[in-house]
Amino acid sequence: MALPIACDLSDEAATRRAARQAIDAMGGLDILVHSAAFVGTTKIAGWAVPFGEQTVAAWDVGMRVNLTSAFVLTQEARQALAASGHGSVIFVSSIYGLVGSDAAVYEGTSMNADRVLAYSASKGGLLQLMRHLSTLLAPAVRVNAISPGGIERGQPEAFRRQYAARTPLKRMGTEEDMKGAVAYLASDLSAYVTGQNLVVDGGWTAW
Repeated sequence: MALPIACDLSDEAATRRAARQAIDAMGGLDILVHSAAFVGTTKIAGWAVPFGEQTVAAWDVGMRVNLTSAFVLTQEARQALAASGHGSVIFVSSIYGLVGSDAAVYEGTSMNADRVLAYSASKGGLLQLMRHLSTLLAPAVRVNAISPGGIERGQPEAFRRQYAARTPLKRMGTEEDMKGAVAYLASDLSAYVTGQNLVVDGGWTAW
Protein backbone atom coordinates (compact mmCIF):
# COMPACT_ATOMS: atom_id res chain seq x y z
CA MET A 1 0.00 0.00 0.00
CA ALA A 2 1.33 3.43 -0.97
CA LEU A 3 -0.13 6.50 0.69
CA PRO A 4 1.52 9.79 -0.28
CA ILE A 5 0.91 12.55 2.25
CA ALA A 6 2.27 16.05 1.69
CA CYS A 7 3.76 17.51 4.85
CA ASP A 8 5.90 20.47 5.88
CA LEU A 9 8.22 18.87 8.43
CA SER A 10 9.18 22.26 9.82
CA ASP A 11 5.56 22.63 11.00
CA GLU A 12 4.84 20.64 14.16
CA ALA A 13 1.06 20.55 13.72
CA ALA A 14 1.33 19.44 10.09
CA THR A 15 3.83 16.74 11.04
CA ARG A 16 1.62 15.34 13.80
CA ARG A 17 -1.40 15.47 11.51
CA ALA A 18 0.43 13.56 8.75
CA ALA A 19 1.47 10.83 11.21
CA ARG A 20 -2.09 10.42 12.49
CA GLN A 21 -3.45 10.39 8.95
CA ALA A 22 -1.05 7.60 7.93
CA ILE A 23 -1.82 5.52 11.02
CA ASP A 24 -5.56 5.90 10.57
CA ALA A 25 -5.45 5.08 6.85
CA MET A 26 -3.33 1.96 7.34
CA GLY A 27 -4.96 0.79 10.55
CA GLY A 28 -1.71 0.85 12.49
CA LEU A 29 2.03 1.21 12.08
CA ASP A 30 4.93 -1.24 12.21
CA ILE A 31 7.86 0.81 10.91
CA LEU A 32 8.83 4.46 10.95
CA VAL A 33 11.74 5.62 8.79
CA HIS A 34 12.84 9.25 9.10
CA SER A 35 15.02 10.18 6.15
CA ALA A 36 14.04 13.74 5.23
CA ALA A 37 16.70 16.42 5.58
CA PHE A 38 18.07 19.70 4.37
CA VAL A 39 21.41 18.76 2.77
CA GLY A 40 24.42 20.52 1.33
CA THR A 41 22.60 21.35 -1.90
CA THR A 42 19.38 22.63 -0.30
CA LYS A 43 18.52 26.04 -1.72
CA ILE A 44 17.51 28.15 1.27
CA ALA A 45 19.08 31.47 2.14
CA GLY A 46 21.74 31.18 4.82
CA TRP A 47 21.98 27.36 4.75
CA ALA A 48 24.50 25.85 2.31
CA VAL A 49 26.78 28.88 2.23
CA PRO A 50 30.20 29.65 3.73
CA PHE A 51 30.24 29.56 7.53
CA GLY A 52 30.42 33.34 7.94
CA GLU A 53 27.25 33.76 5.86
CA GLN A 54 25.17 31.09 7.60
CA THR A 55 22.12 32.41 9.46
CA VAL A 56 20.33 31.42 12.63
CA ALA A 57 17.04 31.46 10.71
CA ALA A 58 18.34 28.82 8.28
CA TRP A 59 19.89 26.84 11.16
CA ASP A 60 16.56 26.82 13.02
CA VAL A 61 14.41 25.64 10.12
CA GLY A 62 17.02 23.06 9.13
CA MET A 63 17.08 21.63 12.65
CA ARG A 64 13.29 21.46 12.68
CA VAL A 65 13.28 19.41 9.47
CA ASN A 66 16.37 17.27 10.12
CA LEU A 67 16.04 16.62 13.85
CA THR A 68 12.91 17.99 15.52
CA SER A 69 10.55 16.29 13.05
CA ALA A 70 12.10 12.91 13.98
CA PHE A 71 11.23 13.61 17.62
CA VAL A 72 7.69 14.71 16.69
CA LEU A 73 6.97 11.76 14.39
CA THR A 74 8.25 9.21 16.90
CA GLN A 75 6.26 10.80 19.71
CA GLU A 76 3.09 10.78 17.61
CA ALA A 77 3.63 7.21 16.37
CA ARG A 78 4.87 5.54 19.56
CA GLN A 79 1.56 4.01 20.63
CA ALA A 80 0.79 2.57 17.21
CA LEU A 81 4.32 1.19 16.91
CA ALA A 82 4.09 -0.44 20.34
CA ALA A 83 0.69 -1.94 19.54
CA SER A 84 2.01 -3.58 16.37
CA GLY A 85 4.23 -6.00 18.28
CA HIS A 86 7.02 -5.35 15.77
CA GLY A 87 7.59 -1.62 16.18
CA SER A 88 10.80 -0.39 14.58
CA VAL A 89 12.03 3.19 14.19
CA ILE A 90 14.92 3.92 11.83
CA PHE A 91 16.58 7.33 11.64
CA VAL A 92 18.78 8.11 8.64
CA SER A 93 21.81 9.93 9.99
CA SER A 94 25.14 10.37 8.16
CA ILE A 95 28.86 9.81 8.51
CA TYR A 96 28.94 13.56 9.14
CA GLY A 97 27.03 12.85 12.33
CA LEU A 98 30.05 10.81 13.40
CA VAL A 99 33.13 12.59 12.05
CA GLY A 100 34.14 16.00 10.80
CA SER A 101 34.20 16.78 7.10
CA ASP A 102 37.40 16.33 5.10
CA ALA A 103 38.11 19.57 3.23
CA ALA A 104 40.43 17.76 0.79
CA VAL A 105 37.56 16.02 -1.01
CA TYR A 106 36.05 19.41 -1.91
CA GLU A 107 39.23 20.85 -3.49
CA GLY A 108 38.86 22.06 -7.06
CA THR A 109 35.06 22.31 -6.83
CA SER A 110 32.50 24.99 -5.98
CA MET A 111 31.58 22.86 -2.95
CA ASN A 112 33.20 23.31 0.46
CA ALA A 113 33.13 21.58 3.81
CA ASP A 114 31.60 24.40 5.83
CA ARG A 115 28.38 24.16 3.81
CA VAL A 116 27.47 20.95 5.66
CA LEU A 117 28.06 22.34 9.16
CA ALA A 118 24.41 22.56 10.27
CA TYR A 119 23.63 19.30 8.46
CA SER A 120 26.38 17.58 10.43
CA ALA A 121 25.17 19.00 13.75
CA SER A 122 21.62 17.82 13.06
CA LYS A 123 22.76 14.32 12.10
CA GLY A 124 24.86 14.01 15.26
CA GLY A 125 21.82 15.06 17.27
CA LEU A 126 19.72 12.46 15.48
CA LEU A 127 22.06 9.71 16.66
CA GLN A 128 21.80 10.78 20.29
CA LEU A 129 18.01 11.06 19.96
CA MET A 130 18.04 7.48 18.65
CA ARG A 131 20.09 6.20 21.58
CA HIS A 132 17.88 7.82 24.18
CA LEU A 133 14.62 6.73 22.51
CA SER A 134 15.91 3.16 22.24
CA THR A 135 15.92 2.94 26.03
CA LEU A 136 12.79 5.01 26.55
CA LEU A 137 10.56 3.04 24.15
CA ALA A 138 11.93 -0.43 24.94
CA PRO A 139 10.93 -3.19 25.02
CA ALA A 140 7.90 -2.55 22.80
CA VAL A 141 9.66 -0.48 20.12
CA ARG A 142 13.19 -0.76 18.75
CA VAL A 143 14.99 2.41 17.65
CA ASN A 144 18.09 2.34 15.44
CA ALA A 145 19.83 4.41 12.80
CA ILE A 146 21.78 4.03 9.61
CA SER A 147 24.58 6.40 8.71
CA PRO A 148 25.22 6.47 4.97
CA GLY A 149 28.40 7.74 3.44
CA GLY A 150 28.32 10.12 0.51
CA ILE A 151 25.66 9.25 -2.07
CA GLU A 152 26.50 9.88 -5.73
CA ARG A 153 24.04 12.43 -7.09
CA GLY A 154 25.74 14.24 -9.93
CA GLN A 155 28.41 15.99 -7.88
CA PRO A 156 31.39 17.52 -9.73
CA GLU A 157 33.72 14.90 -11.17
CA ALA A 158 36.62 16.15 -9.04
CA PHE A 159 34.60 15.66 -5.87
CA ARG A 160 33.51 12.14 -6.86
CA ARG A 161 37.07 11.16 -7.73
CA GLN A 162 38.53 12.55 -4.51
CA TYR A 163 35.76 11.05 -2.41
CA ALA A 164 36.30 7.61 -3.98
CA ALA A 165 40.05 7.83 -3.39
CA ARG A 166 39.36 8.53 0.31
CA THR A 167 37.02 5.50 0.61
CA PRO A 168 38.32 1.91 1.06
CA LEU A 169 35.72 0.52 -1.39
CA LYS A 170 36.79 3.20 -3.90
CA ARG A 171 33.38 4.58 -4.83
CA MET A 172 30.57 6.71 -3.55
CA GLY A 173 27.40 5.05 -2.32
CA THR A 174 24.05 4.73 -4.04
CA GLU A 175 20.48 4.55 -2.77
CA GLU A 176 20.59 0.85 -3.66
CA ASP A 177 23.38 0.34 -1.10
CA MET A 178 21.04 1.47 1.69
CA LYS A 179 18.18 -0.97 1.05
CA GLY A 180 19.65 -3.98 2.83
CA ALA A 181 20.48 -1.99 5.96
CA VAL A 182 16.97 -0.54 6.18
CA ALA A 183 15.32 -3.92 5.49
CA TYR A 184 17.44 -5.54 8.22
CA LEU A 185 16.60 -2.94 10.88
CA ALA A 186 12.92 -2.88 9.87
CA SER A 187 12.44 -6.63 10.07
CA ASP A 188 12.51 -9.24 12.82
CA LEU A 189 15.98 -10.25 11.60
CA SER A 190 17.13 -7.50 13.96
CA ALA A 191 14.66 -8.34 16.74
CA TYR A 192 17.43 -8.13 19.37
CA VAL A 193 19.01 -4.96 17.99
CA THR A 194 18.19 -1.52 19.38
CA GLY A 195 20.11 1.65 20.09
CA GLN A 196 22.57 0.92 17.28
CA ASN A 197 23.95 2.92 14.38
CA LEU A 198 24.62 0.86 11.24
CA VAL A 199 27.26 2.68 9.20
CA VAL A 200 26.96 2.11 5.44
CA ASP A 201 29.88 4.12 4.08
CA GLY A 202 32.19 1.90 2.07
CA GLY A 203 34.69 2.11 4.92
CA TRP A 204 34.99 5.92 5.05
CA THR A 205 34.96 6.04 8.86
CA ALA A 206 37.35 3.09 9.20
CA TRP A 207 40.46 5.22 8.59
